[in-house]
Amino acid sequence: MKIAQVELNVIQMPLKSPFLTHLGAVTHREGIIVKIMDHDGCFGLGEGVAFSTPWYTEETVATSLHMMTDILIPLLKKSSIQRPEEAALLFKSIRRNYMAKAALETALWDLYAKQSYSPLSAILNGTRKVIASGVVVATDSTANALHQIEQYLEEGYQRIKVKINPQQDYAFLAEIRKVYPELPIMADANSAYTLTDIDRLKALDEFNLLMIEQPLAYDDIIEHAVLQKEIRTPICLDESIVSFDDARKAIELGSCQVINIKVGRVGGLYEAKQIHDYCFTHHIPVWCGGMIEFGISRAHNIALASLPGFTIPGDISASNRFWEEDIILPEVQVENGLIKVQDEPGIGFSLNDKRLKETLLSTRTYRF
Repeated sequence: MKIAQVELNVIQMPLKSPFLTHLGAVTHREGIIVKIMDHDGCFGLGEGVAFSTPWYTEETVATSLHMMTDILIPLLKKSSIQRPEEAALLFKSIRRNYMAKAALETALWDLYAKQSYSPLSAILNGTRKVIASGVVVATDSTANALHQIEQYLEEGYQRIKVKINPQQDYAFLAEIRKVYPELPIMADANSAYTLTDIDRLKALDEFNLLMIEQPLAYDDIIEHAVLQKEIRTPICLDESIVSFDDARKAIELGSCQVINIKVGRVGGLYEAKQIHDYCFTHHIPVWCGGMIEFGISRAHNIALASLPGFTIPGDISASNRFWEEDIILPEVQVENGLIKVQDEPGIGFSLNDKRLKETLLSTRTYRF
């Protein structure tokens, strides 16, 4: 896998409608599109999914650029990488900065799959030809939520996730359940609660939710184990799981019954697959989380979600869920609640160069 150059493109695109949580509103999405080319002109694509500000994790677009430019790309220059997992292991010498690592590592996976003339899903040992698609409802009113749910169900999505917090939980979910008594619903709290809210969270058991995602602190595993013993609703961990060891410890402690795997959050596809394999062996369901990402990251998520342990529909929606026009061709489409797993080499999508230029803020090229 001899690398000739790495190109980092910072882009920004407005969302079709604001994405609202108790942590804030996202109206524009900034991100990094990574292009790694070999000496034959073959290239792989990755995406840096950190946000502009550190509201989800401590990483930002600016810190990711610094880490890739000053630390990770120089590491790649010094090393001879034959397979993408070698880059993942190489990057372990650097603490955290998982999204910066994943941006480069996923591009290497795409490049490796293309060089091997194989779909990325096959390289990862995926087994599915189609994956089930879920969608997130993130709004500040019940009326808006019900309107969005109706729209998404018409579009065929198979699972709805709603954002909750102590100011919008019981009554909010009760109204949704009244209208949709049998709908598969999960609730995402984004760390909005503490153990003092146990009774409040217990009350949500009556809604028969698929799960409640990350109810307690973003870096906690211990208190989630306490909470899981007190409520019937399965707990799903998201922000708390940034490595294979985090997943292993959470399962051993009984902190959760489900794990959300996000490629960017755990540092790349290699670590994501390690977590999947462990959960699969221990009968812990997993699903693929979303990051309000552009099409490149979405394509990597589709390949990952083809693995057998991804039994719950993930946050992998159609390109038109967020964007008037995505940066990939063809755009991701949901048909009857399903997304086709690409069977062409690599991620199976090409870069929409026209759209990239329209949304480009800056570009940097590093030659090896």
